[in-house]
Amino acid sequence: MPRETEPNLNNALGNILRKMMHGTHLRSENTQVIRDNPGLRPDILIAAPGRSPVVIETEYDPALNVEAEARDRLGLSIIDHPRPIEAAIALRYPVDLSGVDDLQRALSDARLSYCVFTDDPREPERFPESGWLQGSVSDLADLIRLVSVPQKAVDAAADALERGIDRVAAVLDELDDTHPGITTETARLLGMVNVPQTRRMACAIIANALIFHERIAGMPDNAVKPLNLVCGPEVSNPKSETLAAWADILRINYWPIFAIGRDILQQIPSSHAARILRTLELTVEEVASAGIENGYNLTGRVFQRLIADRKYLATFYTRPESAALLARLAVAKMDGVNWSDAESIGNLRIGDFACGTGALLGAVYDQLASRYEQEGGAPAALHQVMMEEVMYGCDVMPSAIHISGSTLSGSHPSVGFGNSRLYTLPYGRQEEGSFAIGSLELLQTSSALTLFNTTDPAMRTGSAGEETASRIVVDIPDDGFDMVIMNPPFTSNTKHYDAETGVLNAAFAAFDATPEEQSEMAARLKQAAKETSYHGHAGLASAFASLADKKLRPNGVIAIVLPFTAINGSSWAKFRELIATNYADVTVVSIAANGRDMSFSSDTGIAECLVIGRKLARDEGPGLRANFVSLRRRPNSLTEAMEIFKKVSASPTKRSLEDGPYGGIPIYCGDWTAGETLDAPTGDSETGWGAARILDASVAQSAYSLSKGYLWLPAEPAALELPIAQLNHVGNRGLDSQMFISPAHKGPFTRAPSSPTATYPSMWNHDAKNEARITCTPDSQLLVRVGMEARSIEIWKSTSRVHLNREFTFGSQALAVAFTQQQSAGGVAWPNVIFDDKRFDYAFSLWGNGTLGLLSYWWRSSRQQSSKGRMTIRSAATLPILDLRALTDEQLATAQSIFDEFRDKEFQPAYLADADPNRALLDRRVVCDLLGFDMGMYEAVRRLAAKWCAEPSVHGGKARPQGAGLVV
Repeated sequence: MPRETEPNLNNALGNILRKMMHGTHLRSENTQVIRDNPGLRPDILIAAPGRSPVVIETEYDPALNVEAEARDRLGLSIIDHPRPIEAAIALRYPVDLSGVDDLQRALSDARLSYCVFTDDPREPERFPESGWLQGSVSDLADLIRLVSVPQKAVDAAADALERGIDRVAAVLDELDDTHPGITTETARLLGMVNVPQTRRMACAIIANALIFHERIAGMPDNAVKPLNLVCGPEVSNPKSETLAAWADILRINYWPIFAIGRDILQQIPSSHAARILRTLELTVEEVASAGIENGYNLTGRVFQRLIADRKYLATFYTRPESAALLARLAVAKMDGVNWSDAESIGNLRIGDFACGTGALLGAVYDQLASRYEQEGGAPAALHQVMMEEVMYGCDVMPSAIHISGSTLSGSHPSVGFGNSRLYTLPYGRQEEGSFAIGSLELLQTSSALTLFNTTDPAMRTGSAGEETASRIVVDIPDDGFDMVIMNPPFTSNTKHYDAETGVLNAAFAAFDATPEEQSEMAARLKQAAKETSYHGHAGLASAFASLADKKLRPNGVIAIVLPFTAINGSSWAKFRELIATNYADVTVVSIAANGRDMSFSSDTGIAECLVIGRKLARDEGPGLRANFVSLRRRPNSLTEAMEIFKKVSASPTKRSLEDGPYGGIPIYCGDWTAGETLDAPTGDSETGWGAARILDASVAQSAYSLSKGYLWLPAEPAALELPIAQLNHVGNRGLDSQMFISPAHKGPFTRAPSSPTATYPSMWNHDAKNEARITCTPDSQLLVRVGMEARSIEIWKSTSRVHLNREFTFGSQALAVAFTQQQSAGGVAWPNVIFDDKRFDYAFSLWGNGTLGLLSYWWRSSRQQSSKGRMTIRSAATLPILDLRALTDEQLATAQSIFDEFRDKEFQPAYLADADPNRALLDRRVVCDLLGFDMGMYEAVRRLAAKWCAEPSVHGGKARPQGAGLVV
């Protein structure tokens, strides 16, 4: 059988790709295509308007020269295209393709090996850095779409746009000094307060409208004047001419983009407006010179730098790579969609009820269009129905709706559409005196009253150009959506950190809300969220999660960014129960990293997770399990996000939490391990899902086994029984610190500095330097309030000698359990643990500070912040501990003897537990002398200590001292 040549394969591959990539010009085995080098013949060259050309260089395996050839193509210019090559793909054909009869079919079924080289300074030159990606031809087409984005031009255009906004914002600042009433009214139109950030936002909206104006003016079949004729240097009244042109555009449509922009421009005096418009006309020219499409969301990038109320709205930008990963995982779970049928796609309903800049809606739009294109469809053919029917977005900020409209419209700005489904919803005190809470009003209704009608001209109360802010009722039905995707605000209305400035309910403190208004909105939410999974301590995100569930139809997909406390925080138990019992095919993605790298959003500083699941079909039973994905870093590029999605969604192999300490299934990007997946149960909603944000899944498997009463350690062949019970079965948790001192809780004490002769000593706060020994000295004392003597005696009965660390910073603190010589009250940091048998105090102190106790604490705690495990009073009740009731009298006596040995020994911070000689000795005493296991098991515990200390959520990125190795 003749061997197929590489050129034949290249031509066949080009034919397949051509059908999957609408609107591209694809050439294979052509010369005369590279400028200044007409004899050079790229194997496959793909070019499209508005994108950078991509070259594919191919060879049969082992392909010794293909990488060098691909790399050499970067920076070359091609004939008849304005951009250089910014990405080149090196592809290895499997040798068995050389003997096939039907090349097209064989290539369609083949697993190809490839890597990509980019000329983008923000990404590594080669992805993956080593090894090869594996995928199908459709995966290759997907990669080409991603790497053909002209990143250099996009960055240059975004920078130019921001510079222009900064320049004209100075004009509004000047206006604010002389005519503050005008800028205050402008802020009101945006639903914001009159501050510099708001004025920059107003300028960004005008700039964005002008960018679209220039695009629309170049479209056929309309008489819209170009910018130079409406606000150029020769125009005498740019404001009047621009408003007239925008009226023409609004008769076409584009209301989400131009209505609020027009309303802002109308407020600005003509002289100031002229300066703004003429400056921005030059900015638009600079942006246009980059030659990019609006679909790259320029203003979306700039917008995030302008949000004034991040502190209270907690509206953090979903990074594009995170949005792409979430959208891909969500779209992959959608059942019953014929991706080759535009009508089937047009019947979908996708909602984001906290849409912000529209990053998530835009990412889903991109995935739906991509699936349609891979089936041979033209994505532009979907645009009108996507804008008019498919995509629903709600937000409380009109500026956000403007940017969302721009994000979605920019995909195909030349395609017109009628009404859209983007709504600004009322928030705060309304004119008639009632209070509104934005999208969360939808928890109790299937319709919403919008704040501004900027979306549907047919529903205005006046003629064109009149009453654009008229309020309308829109239908957002329960059980009506095929997907709800969100990154909602995380703020909790139970935080009081700004109480002295009037912020009593932080979740409702945006837009200068008064304390009364905050309280009214909090009460409104409490009423609206009845019988949902909302919890005040969990915050607004839990209310939005309930809203997502309410709006999804059976078989619909939830895809939501949440704080990591959703995984194991006690206040999120109802949410976990909702997901466990109402959803199947659940995927939970988290990041085993620290700092900004542990979140999917920009600038949050806390760990986040992605929760994606399919709502049960009618008569379908709950799955009660999830695929937990722990990444080693957040995706650094869209290409990395795509590859992670492929590996997470395509792998048929699973390893479960119950399988023992053998680790999860690795996620490879080439030779690099991007993370692990682990199948785990979700039925235990109360105690949380511990199998997330784990670097080494074997640590989670050992911790899970321990919580179930088995000592099963890495490299050990079998599990050994160990008596384990929840803390509340062995003893009692202490009282919350507020019960001691808060007048609202009839607290009988006040707190004062410590005294060696204190009657009522207390372990109240942390002082790491004084908490290196198991035996600690109380840092405070309590004094009895006048008239509260009887209650003080009653409350004091809840105190004890042992205390559990409520917020354990593993990187600086040594103890999970502290012991005081005399009975002491538990405070904010050190609540009491009370045992009926005082001998248990010694054994519990030893257990809690050894490796096994530290592991159990970590497993049960919230791990939302770097190197910190948090344990609420409620969650402490279910902490797995050694069942002290099962110890014999002899063992309890041994525990006291060991305790005496360690009374004055100092421990290093917990993240160095593996390198701490005293911790190693404690492990040996507990494992061998107290529990009776052999030295082999002790050595296994020490290996586990090293694994645990390597977890990012333990060390928090803190450097280890030089020479700090494992002590056995």
